[in-house]
Amino acid sequence: MQPTPTLINDIDRERISRAKRMTVAEKFLAGGDLFDEVCERMRAGIRSQFPNEDDAGVKRILKERLARLRQVEEHGIYHPAGTLDEQQ
Repeated sequence: MQPTPTLINDIDRERISRAKRMTVAEKFLAGGDLFDEVCERMRAGIRSQFPNEDDAGVKRILKERLARLRQVEEHGIYHPAGTLDEQQ
């Protein structure tokens, strides 16, 4: 069963509402949690792409990809899309 556009919009609105209620400290801590979650997903993707890599190899590839992302952002190639409120 696929989520409907209405359900997806409701979930997005709830996430935005929760984020707006967070204190600055909570948002700061959530940023670290989000980064950890993204790194874990990236590691899973690397393991899928390179099934013979050991933990050290996965870590090396992750560091290379994060460094590449930083380079792209610092060179102005990547531009944040902004918030949902800014896009509407």
